Amino acid sequence: MTRASLDKQPHEVASMFDRVAKRYDLTNDVLSLGQDRRWRKEVARAVDARPAQKVLDLAAGTGTSSLPFAQTGAYVVPCDFSLGMLRVGKERTSWLPFTAGDATKLPFKDDTFDAVTISFGLRNVQDTDAALREMYRVTKPGGRVVICEFSHPTWTPFRTVYSEYLMRALPPVARAVSSNPEAYVYLAESIRAWPDQPGLAERLRKAGWSRVAWRNLTGGVVALHRGFKAHP
Repeated sequence: MTRASLDKQPHEVASMFDRVAKRYDLTNDVLSLGQDRRWRKEVARAVDARPAQKVLDLAAGTGTSSLPFAQTGAYVVPCDFSLGMLRVGKERTSWLPFTAGDATKLPFKDDTFDAVTISFGLRNVQDTDAALREMYRVTKPGGRVVICEFSHPTWTPFRTVYSEYLMRALPPVARAVSSNPEAYVYLAESIRAWPDQPGLAERLRKAGWSRVAWRNLTGGVVALHRGFKAHP
């Protein structure tokens, strides 16, 4: 896959995730060497959902990422634009209110949620800045956004090793465990093309978020960004 193929239309990305839906969680566990479970725990801590709060979990896929919020007593809405992912999620956890939606045109009213979070999905949104503005719109004043996304390792020698893993090791592993390995080649390319930690922080600020900060997980393989919607 060439870098040009990163120019996918939203329906193409949705279709790609539809095809990997049934084995998506297993494949992610294998490719991340089990780290994705630890990363999601860190997301839950950063969101800090409380009973009766409303949490929007964007790019929720099959709903695995939504469960920690539901377990706190919060009302969590898993939202995704892949109908295939939502169908698998509904089969597994029918009690969650799975909702189809485009991150750039969210089907929710202004100031609805106490927190909005997205894990490993922002790279797949065609207009990142529009999505960040939409997240801001649907968040209540005083609420927060938490973004967990693949990023850029901070230690140069490790960055080189990681880049080699993405481009050389990940595709054959994906072919062995995934029903659609092309999706994971796309994943590797999209990670390499993604802005670094300060770059994403600046885009959050431009979308209106305040008190933006981030911390690195697994040496910067993943970054956890957080911002707040100021009171008027």
